[in-house]
Amino acid sequence: MYKIAVIPGDGTGPEVIREGLRVLEAVSKKYNFSYQTKIFEFGGQYYLKTGKTLQDKDVEELKQYSAIYLGAIGHPEVRPGILERGILLKLRFDLDQYINLRPIKLYNAEFCPLKDKGAKDIDFVVVRENTEGLYKGMGEFQNKGTPKEVAIQISYNTRFGIERCIRYAFQYCRKRNKQKKLTLCGKTNVLTYAWDLWERTFYEVAKEYPDIQTDYAHVDATCMWMVKNPEWFDVIVTDNMFGDIITDLGAMIQGGMGIAAGGNINPEGVSMFEPIGGSAPKYTGKNVINPLAAICALSMMLENLGEDNAAKAVEEAVIKVVTTKLKSLAAGKMGYSTQEVGDLVIENIL
Repeated sequence: MYKIAVIPGDGTGPEVIREGLRVLEAVSKKYNFSYQTKIFEFGGQYYLKTGKTLQDKDVEELKQYSAIYLGAIGHPEVRPGILERGILLKLRFDLDQYINLRPIKLYNAEFCPLKDKGAKDIDFVVVRENTEGLYKGMGEFQNKGTPKEVAIQISYNTRFGIERCIRYAFQYCRKRNKQKKLTLCGKTNVLTYAWDLWERTFYEVAKEYPDIQTDYAHVDATCMWMVKNPEWFDVIVTDNMFGDIITDLGAMIQGGMGIAAGGNINPEGVSMFEPIGGSAPKYTGKNVINPLAAICALSMMLENLGEDNAAKAVEEAVIKVVTTKLKSLAAGKMGYSTQEVGDLVIENIL
């Protein structure tokens, strides 16, 4: 019996989560597992109504669940940063979800913006450190509001945090068992303190994984090769900021935000799974948003829970729908409504 905490969130979040939960119901019946869900109303509307984001007692309750299924957080009437820090980052930090896992996988070459690239070329994974770096929120203003103002933002990196992320990436690369190549993405030529530590740790840990090839690329070169030769990559490991940037580029080459899913992973605790496209408020309530990213996130959640066959069945149903049914992955251009896309996935679960 799995206990799933559901945070539909803002904007189109509830719409895509609705379809994901319908798929979960269908696949649970076919693969004979049980689950319970509880809805948590955290998000912009909740903040506007109560003045609260996420409290410590909420985090303690969430620790009792098998996984968290998140729709989207972001509200046009809430100043940027409040919800992100008060909900998303608090969840990641307080639940120690130290890995952000982002598969970059193209299902249909027709939806890829890259010339002459197909599904065999775009199939890699980004492992992003998720609780340190620039997103730690450390820094200060000096002489604020004056012509001599200085803003200092600190990138906080620990050997412990880096090593556990890198070790996860090596283990994931081995389990994935494709090219068996792990690329460190950084900026050693300029960010000489943080990336000296990252690079030294990477090559020290690599000695324990002789079956895994290793290489290194600067983050700007990584962006270039993701466009020019994405087939070079198998698994990429990087820090919080660079991971945030390159995974959005990855979403575009795999077909867009409508198909991009991610997991915030605590291998020893509670993990959270979500579509990465945001709340898309302009599409709210129109039944036109693409739910496939949320359904792919559901597949990731099932795999994380150990329901590998169910996870594979959901992904294969998504592939069938993307390759045979949809005109586009963009909101309002799919040729089907949000609910109809959910129906198509359910129909194709084998």
